[in-house]
Amino acid sequence: MNAVLSHSVRWCKEEPQIGPLLDSFEGGAQFYQRAVSGLFESLKVGYASVPTIQTLLLLSAQECGKGNRTQAWLYSGMAFRVLDDLGISIDSRKYLGAAHLSDEDIEIRNRLFWSCYFWDKIVSLYFGRAPSMQHSRVSPPRIILDDTSEIEIWTPHGVSFPDGAHYPPTQAHSTSCFIQMCGLAETLNQILIYIYDPMRQSTEVEFFDCVQEQAKNLGDWWDGLPDYLKLVATDLPPYSPPSHIMTLNCLYHTVNILLHRPILCSRGLVKTRQESYDRSHLVQCMASATSILSLFDLYRRTFGDNHVVLSLAYSIYTAASIFLLEIQALKYAAPGTLDKLKFCIFALERVKVSNPVITTALRLVYQELQKLQIDIHGTMPAQPPNTEEQHHQPQPPPPHPTQQSQSPASSNPPRHISPGSQHQHQRQRSHAAMTTQPGTMIPEYNTFQQPVAGFDASQMGDMPQMPPTHLLGGMPNALMTVDDPGSYEITPEVFEAFSYAQPISTNMTSPFDSGWTGGHSQ
Repeated sequence: MNAVLSHSVRWCKEEPQIGPLLDSFEGGAQFYQRAVSGLFESLKVGYASVPTIQTLLLLSAQECGKGNRTQAWLYSGMAFRVLDDLGISIDSRKYLGAAHLSDEDIEIRNRLFWSCYFWDKIVSLYFGRAPSMQHSRVSPPRIILDDTSEIEIWTPHGVSFPDGAHYPPTQAHSTSCFIQMCGLAETLNQILIYIYDPMRQSTEVEFFDCVQEQAKNLGDWWDGLPDYLKLVATDLPPYSPPSHIMTLNCLYHTVNILLHRPILCSRGLVKTRQESYDRSHLVQCMASATSILSLFDLYRRTFGDNHVVLSLAYSIYTAASIFLLEIQALKYAAPGTLDKLKFCIFALERVKVSNPVITTALRLVYQELQKLQIDIHGTMPAQPPNTEEQHHQPQPPPPHPTQQSQSPASSNPPRHISPGSQHQHQRQRSHAAMTTQPGTMIPEYNTFQQPVAGFDASQMGDMPQMPPTHLLGGMPNALMTVDDPGSYEITPEVFEAFSYAQPISTNMTSPFDSGWTGGHSQ
């Protein structure tokens, strides 16, 4: 219970009703101290149980958000060891009689195994480590029999809506969301092992086989996702669904980017294959990055940004990496791309208060901006390219949450268009602009400056609503959507430009903290 209270404090300590109550508990610090002391007292005498594992997982998640990588990694590792020690990593039905386990015991053990399995993949991704837990034929099944949490009504905590509006009654769908999240974690596990673990040194055949197989698995997962859990960026509801459903969808797009980005940026690997380029990898990355921004935009407009969990923030960081890649590859920063990149940075700046670990991610983004010589906080060009002026119009903030959101279909251009014919002209214009100032990659923008300590991200509330689609390089015919990735005639020159680009790290660890840099993606 102390671990639950300690983990929850950072989300509610600023609330007027909760803050004063925490004063007598040192702002909630006593809950953490009690949780840690109680944990080690039980471990010292050799007593471990299901609550021990739950406490270790909560402490790991709390330390992870703080940016305390060593503590987070050690707590999670202890949780997995205790899980094995208690036999929870084995399907309890196989020794039902010998262990005298009730149906409730089996249900709890199954949920706990998959909670550990999921957290193993997430914490490994965050900190650039190899996952330790693996699913096998003797593992507990990914089945939950007690689905009472599926039909419960979900209400946001600590969120005040204007003008007396209320969050509409919404079914939680917690059980189905958890099962789908664990299925997504199985795909992420394979991606981490075969693509992002340099210690394994996967062969080229293993690498491409993983991309092909997991792309199919990820597509099947998305196609099989129930409609009540699926969010499509071009057809979003006026309110954000429950936070766990939003997290599920953002995590899907994050995994999709992590799968396709290595192919997009691996010139050496691509050159050795028969197929010189595959446009779908670029489309998948761009469309997923744009979808993440649209989803997060809906989330923050509904709940604010004081309740953003770390996985949502990491999704924003991953999306930012794609827009940075576009600028790096095309040697041009389209206003629409800069708008999205600025949105990412403002979002990360605001959520780092509750998730200090994001500070490392922000540092990596700022370092990349410095390499590109872009001042993201500077003035936009007075005269952007005509194509962008015609097709990128900032959308006003959405109406009151009770009103229906504007349909994107009415304001977006046709979606299945080939950018191939437009790209060469756009490249020539970009090259001509660059030659005016030889020493600067993006000459229209001011020299990069690190943000001051008192960075004011309050202006994010006035930012326009993020469009659900993206124009690659600002080209009007280069609309990125995953509806039909094979319909784009992206020229080999565009794809080759991306193959030379170097993405920022997948993990939020300083270089001196870990030598794990992301395998083939780098």
